[in-house]
Amino acid sequence: MILVTGGTGLLGSHLLFDLTNENDEIRATYRYDNTRLEVLELFKYYDEPSAESRWQKIEWIKADLREIPTLSDCFSEVKYVYHCAGLVSFDRKDFDRCLKINKEGTANVVNLCLKYKINKLCHVSSTAAVGQSQKNKTTEKDTWSIENKPSAYSVSKFSAEMEVWRGIEEGLNAVIINPCLIFGPGKWEETSLTIFKNAEKGMPFYTSGSNAVVDARDVSIGMRKLMNSNIHSERFLCVGENVSFKNLQTKIANALSKKEPRYFAPKWISFMACYLGLFFCRIFRKKPGLTPDTINSAYKQLSYDNAKIKAHIEIEFHSLEETIQNAIKGRIQSQRK
Repeated sequence: MILVTGGTGLLGSHLLFDLTNENDEIRATYRYDNTRLEVLELFKYYDEPSAESRWQKIEWIKADLREIPTLSDCFSEVKYVYHCAGLVSFDRKDFDRCLKINKEGTANVVNLCLKYKINKLCHVSSTAAVGQSQKNKTTEKDTWSIENKPSAYSVSKFSAEMEVWRGIEEGLNAVIINPCLIFGPGKWEETSLTIFKNAEKGMPFYTSGSNAVVDARDVSIGMRKLMNSNIHSERFLCVGENVSFKNLQTKIANALSKKEPRYFAPKWISFMACYLGLFFCRIFRKKPGLTPDTINSAYKQLSYDNAKIKAHIEIEFHSLEETIQNAIKGRIQSQRK
C-alpha cells in the first residue's frame, strides 16, 4: 500500500496520476470536500479514457496532519509514504499555522512511519529550506541560516526537514526532494499558480528578482525514481530552469496573449503598495495578495543547481515554455466548499 499525503494539491494530484498507472493499492489524504473531484479533472486532462478507473483506484481518507488519531488510521498496511501535504503561505500572520502544519505535521508523519515500520518515506521539502549561495548557483550543500532573514514559510519548511533528518537518525529509510516553484495544471487561485491569474489580469510591473521553476510532472518523476532506488538519507534539489521574474512574466503573458510587463517597480514602491494593501485587507478581513515576505522574495536573485539529482537518477526536465503551456491548457476551476 502506498500513502500520499496532500493528494489533492498540485504535486500530490500529479503524483497520484502517475502512481495509478503502476499501482492498484493507493491511499491519499485530503482535507476539503469536493477537492477530490479536482483530481479527477486533472486525470481527465491527461487521460480522458481511463480517468475514472484510475481515480477509483485511490482510497481517500479525510485527515489533518495535526490530528494524530485520524492520521494514524491512514498508515494501516502502508509500506511507502509520499509526504506532499503542507501549507504554503507568505503571510506572517500564518507563521504559527505554518509551523503547526509543516513542522509538527511532518513530525507526526515521521513518528507514524517509525511506528508502522514503513519501508521508505519521500518527503517533499522546498528550496526555501536550503541555504542561499551568494556567488554561484545554490546546491544541496548550502546551509540554511536564520541570519539570511528567511520568510516564515522558509522557517517552517526547514523545521519540517529537520524532523525528517531526526527520523533518519532513528532508523527511518527516507529521501528528501526540494522543488522550486512548481507549475502545472491546477487552480490558479493557489500558491505558485497565482502568477498565471495575475498575468491574465495584466501585470505591467516587474521586479529585479529571479528564481527557478519546475514542472509538476518532473517532480513526480523525480520522487518516484528516488523512492524506487536504493538512495536514502539524501536531499535533492529538483529544479527545471532558472529565470528572472521579468522573463517569466513575459513568457506567461505571451502565452496568454496579454501585454508584457513594461515598468520596473522599485522595492520601496512595492513595499508602499504592500502595506497599503495589508491595511485594507485587515479591515475587510481578506487574504493579502502582497506581504513583506513576498516583496523580499520578488527582489532576491536566486538560482539553483540540479546537477545532483541528474547524477543520481535519469531525468530530463521539461522546458519552461512546455511547462507554461501545460499549466495554461490544463487550468482547473476550484471546486472547494
